[in-house]
Amino acid sequence: MKRIGFLSFGHWSASAYSQVRSASDALIQSIELGEAVEGLGADGAYFRVHHFAQQLASPFPLLSAIGARTRRIEIGTAVIDMRYENPLYMVEDAGAADLIAGGRLQLGISRGSPEQVIDGFRYFGYAPAEGDVTGADMARQHTEVFLQALAGAGFAQPNPAPMFPNPPGLLRPEPHSPGLRDRIWWGAGSRATAEWAGRQGMNLMSSTLLTEDAGVPFHELQAEQIRRFREAWTSAGHAREPRVSVSRSIFALVDDRDRAYFGRANQATDQVGYLDAQTKAIFGRSYAAEPDVLVEELAKDTAIQAADTLLLTVPNQLGVDYNAHAIESILKYVAPELGWR
Repeated sequence: MKRIGFLSFGHWSASAYSQVRSASDALIQSIELGEAVEGLGADGAYFRVHHFAQQLASPFPLLSAIGARTRRIEIGTAVIDMRYENPLYMVEDAGAADLIAGGRLQLGISRGSPEQVIDGFRYFGYAPAEGDVTGADMARQHTEVFLQALAGAGFAQPNPAPMFPNPPGLLRPEPHSPGLRDRIWWGAGSRATAEWAGRQGMNLMSSTLLTEDAGVPFHELQAEQIRRFREAWTSAGHAREPRVSVSRSIFALVDDRDRAYFGRANQATDQVGYLDAQTKAIFGRSYAAEPDVLVEELAKDTAIQAADTLLLTVPNQLGVDYNAHAIESILKYVAPELGWR
């Protein structure tokens, strides 16, 4: 059994083919798609966060809105770039969004990927320490503060003459949402970072690319990443069972629209490339075929089999109706045949 949700990058464009022509369109249609997939029986609505781009950015207003309009699905991110975040302010935002949603938030966080501008986090007021070229160490430091504050222990010295009465002891950011700490995921781009996430007690969110190439198919490398994560989790002595998600582009060709959009788009092999001049990466294949062919191909994807959650990346500029149809096709024709539902 698997939880199945969607992952949207929330693009908008004024181009003629796009049904998402403005930031307002992207936000409103994201809420509508969340409502639609809940009605279809899917399990989650997840969103990518990019800064300085015509894509979804600050996630918490959107997550709060979907949380208020739905009752069952998980609502999350994949991922928030922690280089840009004030971790204590983020605790307040996340706590509020989670309480509005009734404890359904699932936050994917990470160092992030190459952005639209050079060192964009500096414009947000964050400067890495000397020698931290990519901001990775800073992202982990922000994450450590975020996780500690989410646990709910007080740490701030109260004012002896406050405007309003304080509870006894040290104070914490409010509102506090109990249990949210267990619903934080780390977006790991390598086997080493997956092991680190396991030691920290965060769930694992593995995407459609890894920043290393071991000379094996992507899904096998990703399955090894998942195995190492779980071993690190167990060795660290965490009590609860961790969760693991993978993301895939999967389209079942069941009508003329599907064939027009994706009938010739089946990327049957992995791709190796560079995210920037220094970072080599392997990109996982996408899937687009008739349902019976998809079932056969997906059964061989060892990383999907190893994960408990599958996020379907959606072409959000094709609009809510089409994306709901694409997700429904997977739920109806593919998932049952693979034993996921």
